[in-house]
Amino acid sequence: MDLTYSPEHQAFRREVLDFLNAHRHAAPKGGGAAQRPSAEAVAWQKLLIAHGYAARTIPKEYGGYGAAPDILKSRIIGEEFARASVPPGLQSQGISMLVPTLLELGTEEQKRQWIGPTIRGEVIWCQGYSEPGSGSDLASLQTRATEDGDDFVINGQKIWTSTAREADMIFCLVRTEPDKAKHDGISYLIFSMKTPGIEVRPLVTMTGHAEFNETFFTDVRVPKSQIVGKRGQGWFVANATLKHERGMLGDPGQLESRFLALAELMRNETAGDSRIMDNPILRDRLLRLQAELAAMKFNGLRVLSASANGGDAGLARLIVKLQACELAHQISALAIDALGELGVLYDGSPHLRAHGAWQQAYMFQLGLIIGGGTAQIQKNIIAERGLGMPREPKLAQEGSRV
Repeated sequence: MDLTYSPEHQAFRREVLDFLNAHRHAAPKGGGAAQRPSAEAVAWQKLLIAHGYAARTIPKEYGGYGAAPDILKSRIIGEEFARASVPPGLQSQGISMLVPTLLELGTEEQKRQWIGPTIRGEVIWCQGYSEPGSGSDLASLQTRATEDGDDFVINGQKIWTSTAREADMIFCLVRTEPDKAKHDGISYLIFSMKTPGIEVRPLVTMTGHAEFNETFFTDVRVPKSQIVGKRGQGWFVANATLKHERGMLGDPGQLESRFLALAELMRNETAGDSRIMDNPILRDRLLRLQAELAAMKFNGLRVLSASANGGDAGLARLIVKLQACELAHQISALAIDALGELGVLYDGSPHLRAHGAWQQAYMFQLGLIIGGGTAQIQKNIIAERGLGMPREPKLAQEGSRV
């Protein structure tokens, strides 16, 4: 991997810095990932797309900027936006997960209908994957879709459905051929969350907020034409989406922004007469996290290089989600420790730092170590698929002889 910055890339960095100096005042303030984006955030996203700092490599005919892939330019954008503490644009399940899936496997009509509105933040999506009893073993899902003329009629339940209350649309796994093996007979459907028969119930987590939901389907009618990929091959499509979900959760730009905010916190907060940064134990923890962040950024470049060259990053891709989610939680954990007694405060205290963002992130990121594939499942995947180790042995059935 050649990481040398050519004169072209150095000029591009100056271009990015000029853009930030000229437009950073227009960047939105606040707003959680699980919320519908504000008008300010949508306007910022459109400005970024127009300049090639969001949806950079998505073809123009689908609403993107249309640039050729360039991993160093992508990294320069991420670095400079993080250093400037400027949000890099909208990041959501629709933009980061569905759009690349449609680019890879969608029909031309689906690409033209959904990619543009999605990347502009005009259409919000949620993901219908996990079910009660079908989380880590996703292929055992039981939500059924039966044929009725030109429609499927869907009945079942999904759980941990992020953004379901705010979403306009859902990309959802359903079983269309119940007589097939569990990895077969699944189809990947997209449909409106306003379709009659859909009920959403919020799930309050230990953060005190309802970031997730239960979603129930009762005789929900969806046209058969709204399948992505082929009927019965939804498991293949779903894995394409999961690949992009793990990449979204492993965005080094977001982690770098959090790390820089942590370093600033430690420079400004004091304990007694000393800055937190002057505490050798906490400073050592910060340096260790900085080293892990650097390793993650370079691994991300390895993954991007493989993708740009049409290859498979293999083990480098498999470790992204596990590494990123654990590192994100460790960054927030150090912030909580650095704040001392202020770190245990929560809603409503006048002494909160950053409006309680560190406490909220600490608890939410603990959940992300489970969400999108638990750490234990990820380690099995890394071991078996990445390192070629033997598969985990199955427990002997009751009554069988060992």
